[in-house]
Amino acid sequence: MSEIRIPRRTALKGLGAVVALPLLDAMIPMNVFASAEKKRPNRMMFISVPNGVNMKDWKPTDVGTNYTLPYILEPLQKVKDSIVVMSGLTQDKARPNGDGAGDHARSAAAWLTGCQPRKTSGSNIKVGVSVDQLAAQLVGKASRFPSIEIGCERGGLAGDCDSGYSCAYSSSIAWRGESTPVGKEVNPRSVFDRLFGTGDSNETPESRERNNSYRKSILDYVLEDTKQLQAKLGINDQHKLDEYLTSVREIEMRLARTEQFTQEVKLSGGKVPVGVPAEYGDHVRLMYDIMLLAFQTDQTRICTFMYANEGSNRNYSQIGITDGHHDLSHHGRDPKKLTKLREINHYQISHLAYFLEKLQAVKEGSGTLLENSMIVFGSGISDGDMHNHNDLPVLFAGKGGNTIKTGRHVKYDDNTPMTNLFLCMLDWMGVHPDKLGDSTGRLEQLV
Repeated sequence: MSEIRIPRRTALKGLGAVVALPLLDAMIPMNVFASAEKKRPNRMMFISVPNGVNMKDWKPTDVGTNYTLPYILEPLQKVKDSIVVMSGLTQDKARPNGDGAGDHARSAAAWLTGCQPRKTSGSNIKVGVSVDQLAAQLVGKASRFPSIEIGCERGGLAGDCDSGYSCAYSSSIAWRGESTPVGKEVNPRSVFDRLFGTGDSNETPESRERNNSYRKSILDYVLEDTKQLQAKLGINDQHKLDEYLTSVREIEMRLARTEQFTQEVKLSGGKVPVGVPAEYGDHVRLMYDIMLLAFQTDQTRICTFMYANEGSNRNYSQIGITDGHHDLSHHGRDPKKLTKLREINHYQISHLAYFLEKLQAVKEGSGTLLENSMIVFGSGISDGDMHNHNDLPVLFAGKGGNTIKTGRHVKYDDNTPMTNLFLCMLDWMGVHPDKLGDSTGRLEQLV
C-alpha cells in the first residue's frame, strides 16, 4: 500500500479534460482501511433485450448450485459463480389488464416500474418511477452523475409505436417521474466526452467531425498531472493507474476509428450516424467498456442499458441471421426460427459475459468491481410468440458487496412480482422504500 494519502475524488486535470481516477490504495486512510473495505460503493445496472428469448434454451432444468448453464447462457461459464439465474419473476403490469394489444410497449415501460402504462400515443403518457431513478434520486448525489442511460438504438418520445402506445414506452426503461422518461444516449463518443469533460455539450456532430482530424488524446491534456501523481504513488498504485490509463487510451482509439469510418461512409453517400459503430457487436462492447470506466472511477453508480428498443426488428447479419428479430420472435414453434432466435440470445449473452469478465478483472480493495455490483439482465417478455410476462428471463450478476449468495438457479413461485427483487436491491443501495410499483415484499433466498 502507498504511504501517501490522496482524496477519493482526486482527478487528473488539463485544458478541456478531467480524468477521474479509479480507487487507489492511496485513497484509503491507513487507520480506517478495514472499515473502508466494508463500505465499497454498490453499483446498480439494468440491461434489457427486446422480444423475449427462446426459453427452452435459457432456463436451467436443475435448481440450486448444482445446475448446468443452458445453451444461451453458456458464455457465462467463467463468471457462473457470480450470477443467479432467477425463474418465476413476473411483470403483471406489462399484461393487457383490459387494455388490449401493445405488449412490447408495456413490457419496456413496466419492466423497471412495475406500473401499468396509460394506453396513449399522445403527450399524456403515464407509468411510474423506475427503480434506477428512485435510487438515483436518493443516493445518486454520492457520484458525479446520479445515473447514466445508454442504448444502441435511437428511439422517439412521440408517435404510435405499438398498437396505440407512445414510442416513449417502447424506447425507455428509465422513468424519472410517472410522465417523464429519461432519454438514452446511443453515441459512444457523447458518453465518453460526458464522463471525461473533453467536449463542449453544445458541440454538433458536424463540428465534432471537423475536430476529429486534430483531436488530441485527453491523456495528452493531463500529462503533467499524471507525471506528478505517478511520482507520489506506490508500486501497486502505479501499476493500477497505468492499466486504467491504457484502457482509456484504447477506447479513445476505437472511437477515433469508428468516427473515421462513419465519416468516410457519409462522404460516399451512405447514411450512418457519425460515431456509432457500424457493427452492432462493436457498439454494444464499446458502450460496456465506457460504462466500466464510469463504474471504476465512481462517476456514477446507476445505469440502464437498452440493447435495442422493445419490438426492434433489427437483423443480426454479423452472425449470419438476416431475418428481423421481432419477426423471428413470432416463431409459431417453427424449429428453424427457434434456432435462429436462440443464436441471437446466445450472441446477446456473449456480450454480457464480456462485460462481467472485465468487471471481475478490476480489483477494488480486496475484492473486485463485479463483487461490488448488482446487474440485472433480461426482458419484459418471456416467450415472444406468446407475449407472456410471467416467468421472465432474469439474470442477476454481482454480489452487491458480498451480500448476495450467487452461483445458483433460484426458482420462485410463478407470478412473483419482479419488483420484489428491486426492493432488495434498493435495500442494498441504502434506500428502503416500503413499496415499488406492484411489489408485495422482499424476495427470499438471496442473502
